[in-house]
Amino acid sequence: MISGVININKPGGFTSHDVVLMVRKLFPGLKVGHGGTLDPQATGVLPLFIGSATRLTAHVTNFDKEYEGEMVLGETTDTQDGDGKVLERRELKGITPEKIREVFKEFQGEIEQTPPMYSAVRIKGKRLYKLARSGKVVDRPLRKVKIFWLKILEINLPNVAFKVACSKGTYIRTLCKDIGNALGCGAYLSRLSRIKTGDYHISESIELDELLKSDNPARYVK
Repeated sequence: MISGVININKPGGFTSHDVVLMVRKLFPGLKVGHGGTLDPQATGVLPLFIGSATRLTAHVTNFDKEYEGEMVLGETTDTQDGDGKVLERRELKGITPEKIREVFKEFQGEIEQTPPMYSAVRIKGKRLYKLARSGKVVDRPLRKVKIFWLKILEINLPNVAFKVACSKGTYIRTLCKDIGNALGCGAYLSRLSRIKTGDYHISESIELDELLKSDNPARYVK
């Protein structure tokens, strides 16, 4: 009986559930689950649990994560990423690399976040994204998360590339929005890749297309 984990490098354009459905066809009769949702346009590490190993999925979602991403300053969107409707545009007057670095320092350690409306969080039994699609906005309780470290990779205004290590439940979209608010110009997440979740690293992952074309997908189950 096949049982174990496949470390997938999820491509953009697919939900995590889409990937589960595709891989499930490779293992008829076996359960397949994923260890932590990635937004459709996000890429990177998505551990898939096969067979009896699916009982571990809830445990893996508690792992710390590392991401590499990019934000765009001067604009906000209703989804907090590039897929959403632009709500506001502001000029980047007074926004210097030095100011950006100072604000980034403020978002390390324990911080509070308000979950975005376009998320799978339940409020009174209803998914927030379903409420958002119907045009509703509801109050969401603040959540405490931890940013272990936050590094700027490149500043090429209006774009800021960064890497971050964080606790479970951290919304990188919201982190970008909050940094933009602190700078006074707004921001949204334009690109995101998860490079690590727990012990699963992108350097040891397999491309989804390679797995789907394999004549022996079981060999990738660890």
